[in-house]
Amino acid sequence: MCYSAQMYFFNTAGIKDIFVAYGYPAYLVIPLAIAKVVGVIVILWRPLRWITEWAYAGFFFDLILAVTGHYMAGDGSWLFPLLGIIFLIVSHMLGGRVRGGKYAFAKAKH
Repeated sequence: MCYSAQMYFFNTAGIKDIFVAYGYPAYLVIPLAIAKVVGVIVILWRPLRWITEWAYAGFFFDLILAVTGHYMAGDGSWLFPLLGIIFLIVSHMLGGRVRGGKYAFAKAKH
């Protein structure tokens, strides 16, 4: 997500052309880049459970739209966002365990 966000910021004109070619509005490029950066921060920081779940959901829908757009365009690049979906699901399932328990900060130690 960080890689695609930096592409959106530093190659905005090229990415807008791709968005338009895939049938998506060009004005989504910068807001989507900002949302991706914020989503990565939220997933790594995990401030609140519901915000983290929304970040995962946003990434999931972004990747679904990427798979669909690339597939419909016939450019053969749909495999990379499909792998992203797999990695996102694994991250969601294992992320809390790696950090010492899902939302360990919410558990009070008495």
